[in-house]
Amino acid sequence: MKTQVSAPAPVAGISETSALTAAACLFHVFSDRSRLAIVQHLASGEHRVVDLTKHLGLAQSTVSKHLLCLLDCGLVTVRPQGRASVYALAYQEATLQVLRAAENLLALTGDAVELCPRYGTEAR
Repeated sequence: MKTQVSAPAPVAGISETSALTAAACLFHVFSDRSRLAIVQHLASGEHRVVDLTKHLGLAQSTVSKHLLCLLDCGLVTVRPQGRASVYALAYQEATLQVLRAAENLLALTGDAVELCPRYGTEAR
């Protein structure tokens, strides 16, 4: 028996089209493997670019580019610390809820997402 799930209540003053566009943009932010790795690492606390670079094995320019994207989208914050900048998740609990929901959905779909001919690992 399938459960009927209703759409979320619309936010006052926002059309359904605008809400769907915003949601698609949010999921696009999470669609990049490097950005997702940065978000997951920031879930453990604040980090400088150099810390993220070392932990993730990415170039400094790559980390900086993705942090700028996340900052522009309002998903991370930055504060100066000496000559460095320290980044953190802007909405840690909400972001963790999204990541947990994604993990739950992936567990339910099994290999289907990875094997998807359009978006899976073989499609790249």
